[in-house]
Amino acid sequence: MKSANLGKRKEEKKDPGKPVGGSYPPTPIRISRATRTVIAISVAALILFVCWMVPDALIMLLGGITLAIILSFPVQLLSRFIPRGLAILFSFLLLIALLSLLVASIIPVLVEQFTSLVNAIPGFVNRANETLTDILVPLEERGVISQSPEEFLNDIGSDLVDAAQSVAQGILGGTFGILSSTIGFAIALFGIIFISAYLLVDTRRVKAAFIIASPHRYRRDVRELWHSFGYSLSRYLAGLALSMSVQGLVSALALVALGIPYALLLGLWVAFTAVLPYIGAWLGAIPAVLIALAVSPTQALLVALLFFLIQQLEGNFLTPRIQSQALGVHPIIVFLAVIIGAGMFGILGAIFAVPALAVFRVLFDFFRVRLTTRPTEKPGEPAKDSPGP
Repeated sequence: MKSANLGKRKEEKKDPGKPVGGSYPPTPIRISRATRTVIAISVAALILFVCWMVPDALIMLLGGITLAIILSFPVQLLSRFIPRGLAILFSFLLLIALLSLLVASIIPVLVEQFTSLVNAIPGFVNRANETLTDILVPLEERGVISQSPEEFLNDIGSDLVDAAQSVAQGILGGTFGILSSTIGFAIALFGIIFISAYLLVDTRRVKAAFIIASPHRYRRDVRELWHSFGYSLSRYLAGLALSMSVQGLVSALALVALGIPYALLLGLWVAFTAVLPYIGAWLGAIPAVLIALAVSPTQALLVALLFFLIQQLEGNFLTPRIQSQALGVHPIIVFLAVIIGAGMFGILGAIFAVPALAVFRVLFDFFRVRLTTRPTEKPGEPAKDSPGP
């Protein structure tokens, strides 16, 4: 025992900075605040550059977070009765079962209707030409248009043929692109599932890392910020699912009642465009009105009236409900956010504009009540909050 203690004392004398039986303590690297700011800005710029060059990574991350938030509801419900790991597994199996049921029951009908629509396009075009001719003849007689209805329709037809040929050439010439896109979609889908699964499994660890990364005095506030993010995004996704379901279902049922063909396909298109607030209702109406116009002008007017009512439902009830629960901003700001997102990043920018606005609103509310400025002090004067002499 004496020899062992003597050996430890010798080690301490040789290297007093090294603890006995352990490694060296980390040596702090002192940097200035300016250097820290430059490093933070450089890291943020690098992240933005990577997202710009590899947008699939950002899509996987956002998709994984979205799927994790959606599945968090059944996971929390099932976790009351079974272990969390099994709850996550059952939630994914339930999602796969629902998707398989939709694919088995709805996809064949959609494919059949889409194929029938493609085959019926020439007949629709002929009937639309007849309807437009009946409308244009009185306009020509009154001198509203200078061309004859035949010349007017021929010009439109030639433009449509040129556009169709360009699209067909792009499709035929882009076989490799379609194949690579399919592979890319499969990889992105796998990445979304992978990220969402790990977020659900390691929710507590991710939350703890998010809180511990902040200074100790702000951890209570950071925990509140975490919960605000979860509440806002979950409310937005729930409201969006409600809006898409209501608009798609109402459209499909109303089109069936009006006798418009391909009602299920058109209803699915309306549900898809409902992702875009305010704009989506008008985009969803275009194919339905065109198909109804090929049936009869009266049907086209009824369909246009139908989608006007749907737009009123979406603009005055559904979207304001989503905003009040998740965003809390004026509809004009939401509309401008969608326009700006579409102008900067295309359709993906328009889709992610509203959830990004929800995140910015949470950050704004978080910092609005916390950021303060120190009062300026003149030389020789005591601070306002300091006691006098």
